[in-house]
Amino acid sequence: MKKVLISVLIASLPGIAMADSTQEQIAALKAQLAAMQSQLATLQQSVQAQQDALSPDEAATMKQQVTNQQMKVDALQTAATEGPLAGLSVTGYLDPTYMYNRNANSSSFMFANHVGSYNYDNSTIGDVYLDIKKTFGVGPTAPSAEITIMPNRGNGETLLTNNNGTTGNNIINTAVINFPLSDSTALMAGLMPSFGGYEVQQSNQMETLTHNLMYDFSDPGSYVGVGASWSVGNWATKLLIGNEQNHTSGYTATNGSGTQSNRSPTVTGRFDYTWSSAIDLGGSFNVGRQTLPASVAGPGFGYQGTSNSAFSQYAFTELDYTYNLDDVIVNAEADYGQQKDAAFNGGNAAWYGASLLAHEKWNTEMLGRMGATLRYDYLNDSRNGGGGGGIVLGATGQDSYNGFGIDPNCANGAQCKGANHQSLTADLLFYPTNQLILKFEMRHDWTNQNVFLRSDGNYTDNNNIIGAQAVYSF
Repeated sequence: MKKVLISVLIASLPGIAMADSTQEQIAALKAQLAAMQSQLATLQQSVQAQQDALSPDEAATMKQQVTNQQMKVDALQTAATEGPLAGLSVTGYLDPTYMYNRNANSSSFMFANHVGSYNYDNSTIGDVYLDIKKTFGVGPTAPSAEITIMPNRGNGETLLTNNNGTTGNNIINTAVINFPLSDSTALMAGLMPSFGGYEVQQSNQMETLTHNLMYDFSDPGSYVGVGASWSVGNWATKLLIGNEQNHTSGYTATNGSGTQSNRSPTVTGRFDYTWSSAIDLGGSFNVGRQTLPASVAGPGFGYQGTSNSAFSQYAFTELDYTYNLDDVIVNAEADYGQQKDAAFNGGNAAWYGASLLAHEKWNTEMLGRMGATLRYDYLNDSRNGGGGGGIVLGATGQDSYNGFGIDPNCANGAQCKGANHQSLTADLLFYPTNQLILKFEMRHDWTNQNVFLRSDGNYTDNNNIIGAQAVYSF
């Protein structure tokens, strides 16, 4: 019986040794190792107790088998805690998406196709998301390095620019080094997402299919820099110094007066106050100098070429609220931002807005677990013809795809006001498994001016989109 048990234990080793190295499987491996060590101890006790009943050759053979088994268990234990695969996790998701856009008269599936432009109906949806994290050691003070890859909708494809202003062909979405100094303090460096707002980039963490207007056009983008985070009691804070948002290096601009480079650092920070286990109150800010839009009317900088500098003062702040208890989620956010000389008429750009979201999940006998979301957004960008923040107006003073800028029928474009934009979004969600989420969304956007371009060449003050998305996490 003892020989049979030993043979079974040894036969189980190849399957264990070939286990994947994700965190969950490593945890399972450690549990199996603990069980095997317990069995080995029992075997050793049995061998010791029955040694007198065995012949010397049988006893020597059994001891050798147990010794070999222990050596293999020790090797696996070392690999699980100290080897190159220890602390490594690979997670992510796929989110193929179908989108119908009434004004564009388009209807198609979107997935893993390169989209260099950032619009509210493609933004960060319809892509492959891969998160690779390596933790060096165990416990809260273990340092880590984390890279997220998003080839077609990530920061590197749609937003990040280098020193000459070109964008795209970069599959890196974020890349962050985290170095804890204590249980409550850590240093961080690299390419990291914005601190602003209640909404996150990842589709598998969103209660809607599309992002809100604050995330897409008001909140700052990603940063390259260094910073620190710390927590005291119910307060958590982080501060970062880096490049201007969405720039991997300082932007260099050239015109008739010579070359200018943005050497001014951007400072951004965030605080969160945990009011209770269900309520978080947060806020963020950003101050620095931002690159002005390319001139369309003169030798200077800015839309009308009225600025002598390629860079101008930028300031942004927001407050947000999250309630998350059981199956109910409520989010709210209020934004305000401004940038000198960044409006379409050459004046100062200023924008403000708010977003409110409510979500609830429940169980049904026929359809299983499901949920519903309702969201309202408002973004005011009327001052001086609009612009600033993430609102990029073209040569005519419009973003006619996303519904911003001036009315093309306005007689004097430099004196026209920018459009104010609202949206109402409704989503129905289904959760067939723990890994799969199905989302169905209807969204209506409208403005106070005719700034949406239709496929027939006419302008209107509203647009409708309908979307469906399957998000599979792994």
